[in-house]
Amino acid sequence: MTWTPLHAKIHRTIRSRHLFERKEHLLVAVSGGQDSLCLIKLLLDLQPKWEWKLGIAHCDHRWRTDSQANAQHIENLAKNWGISFYLQTVETRDLASLQSEAAAREWRYQVLSAIAQEHNYKYVVTGHTASDRAETLLYNLIRGAGADGLQALTWKRSLVDGIILVRPLLEITRTETGLFCQDLQLPIWEDFTNQDLKYARNRIRQEVIPYLSENFNPKVELALAQTAELLQAEVEYLEKAAQALREEAMVGRTIIPSETPDQLLRLNRRVLQKAPIALQRRVMRQVLQQILPVAPTFEQIEKLTALITAPNKSQTDPFPSGATAIVESDWITIKS
Repeated sequence: MTWTPLHAKIHRTIRSRHLFERKEHLLVAVSGGQDSLCLIKLLLDLQPKWEWKLGIAHCDHRWRTDSQANAQHIENLAKNWGISFYLQTVETRDLASLQSEAAAREWRYQVLSAIAQEHNYKYVVTGHTASDRAETLLYNLIRGAGADGLQALTWKRSLVDGIILVRPLLEITRTETGLFCQDLQLPIWEDFTNQDLKYARNRIRQEVIPYLSENFNPKVELALAQTAELLQAEVEYLEKAAQALREEAMVGRTIIPSETPDQLLRLNRRVLQKAPIALQRRVMRQVLQQILPVAPTFEQIEKLTALITAPNKSQTDPFPSGATAIVESDWITIKS
């Protein structure tokens, strides 16, 4: 094995960020592209030091005519490396519902979680890079996301109970993974759908990022990835602060649930009025997440936040769940 600077960097990252411990079971998602091949090769080479049990999972969306051959290629690699291989292919009946990027991504995570649970893997590991992080930040910015969306991809998050998703390559660019695969002559399986500009992320990757790099900042990918890293820590802090404020605002309720069956919750306006607007909005976002079937919009959050300083008896029009909020003296009451 050749020990490269990338091996050393990932070894340090795993240790310093506590991504995995020794002797853990890691299920690695491998598409066959350069990022996932770079990832599995790095983990295989580090395996003797960490004593991991590794497995490879491949998800076939059946979007391409060569998808079956692609899956066979990954299976052959797994056999050559002597590690377990798991394949999940989209059922014909589900093909129509998995044509969008978002739906396909959701399906992949469900599949990877199920494989990990069935075969006793604690971690699902993906090859997302700093380049993916930069593209996701731009994509979410264009769509009007707040700080939570702009933090983009995180190092670790829970998938389902007992299964953790980890992304060890978030400080590595796509250029670096490509050079690594080239130097080690790893057999990349090119995905021609990555060239299809009907997908927004492909346009960002092939047109927006190169334009920004050429005209504004040659290291724009790393700059955006670092911004996402900073936002991640700030969002985590703000969420905890907002949760504490929400709990404080809900203390002292005198309502008996059996007497007011239509009441969902109450918030003390006096407590909320002392807080900065950023925390007020976050509290209202958390509240709406409890009562709405989908993520709340900016307009819905603003509508509820406005009640913190609104005149008595002010109220909102109904939210999509049918709930309304009304000012009752020092309280904002949300009723079904």
